[in-house]
Amino acid sequence: MTKRVTWLEAAQAGEYRMSTRGISLEDEGFIHCSLCHQLPTVANLVYGDVADDELVVLVIDSGRVPGPIRYEAAEPSGEQYPHIYGALPVSAVTDVIEVNRDSAGHFALPR
Repeated sequence: MTKRVTWLEAAQAGEYRMSTRGISLEDEGFIHCSLCHQLPTVANLVYGDVADDELVVLVIDSGRVPGPIRYEAAEPSGEQYPHIYGALPVSAVTDVIEVNRDSAGHFALPR
């Protein structure tokens, strides 16, 4: 998930270089990603205060990512999340999905 404007800038540049909200790949060393089942929790935690019309979900084909993808946990024995070590080429993004919220205000994300 990312801000729409960030994705549009990346699409023009040819590669996505943000690690997570407000932190660049250069600052963090990798791009934070989520598997489908992890996305709702991450979305509400990291982007809960952002208007849904400002956000998009990037669907990534890992086979098109030239850099290493490592599954790592934020804390020992915690859940592992995919991290891309390097820039994400826009050609690896197979879909860009609009974000909406349900009646309770939580993100209603695709499966």
